[in-house]
Amino acid sequence: MLVGFFFPGDSLLFTAGFLASQGVFNITYLILGCFLGAVVGDSVGYFIGHKFGRKLFEKENSFFFRKDHLVKTEKFYDKHGGKTIILARFMPVIRAFAPVVAGIGSMNYSTFLFYNLFGGFLWAIGLTLAGYYLGSLIPDVDKYLLPIVGFIILASISPAIIHVLKDRSNRNKILSLLKIKS
Repeated sequence: MLVGFFFPGDSLLFTAGFLASQGVFNITYLILGCFLGAVVGDSVGYFIGHKFGRKLFEKENSFFFRKDHLVKTEKFYDKHGGKTIILARFMPVIRAFAPVVAGIGSMNYSTFLFYNLFGGFLWAIGLTLAGYYLGSLIPDVDKYLLPIVGFIILASISPAIIHVLKDRSNRNKILSLLKIKS
């Protein structure tokens, strides 16, 4: 479970689409496999969270597993669950945990599935086709592949960086770590 949470999924999908435009993969099988893998993977994560995750909160409170965290999670997913499932697809690390947390927070599965399908379509098919069409349209695009993939990775992690830097105490901690002591 969650073994690939650190993989740069966005850039891998884009690159796979690009390779399909160069004849390495069949684009139909590629987008079908990516879409099914994304949807099934998130559904498995949801069921793991729903089946086993709540048991973590039955024991005495610990630093990570507090009953009040469970209540906050349920309220959060009641209010923002759908957009969280869709947007988490585009954020590394978070994409692996959002479906598990949705299961722990008892998000209704039919609601989860709707947003899982929609988000999986946008992410798996959208990014793969973007790589495919860019690879088909731009001559010698292989010269630009690394900068494009770098941009995709940067765009994927920038929301998390911005979120961390918004907090003044986080900024101060980062600045103090970056200062070189003489």
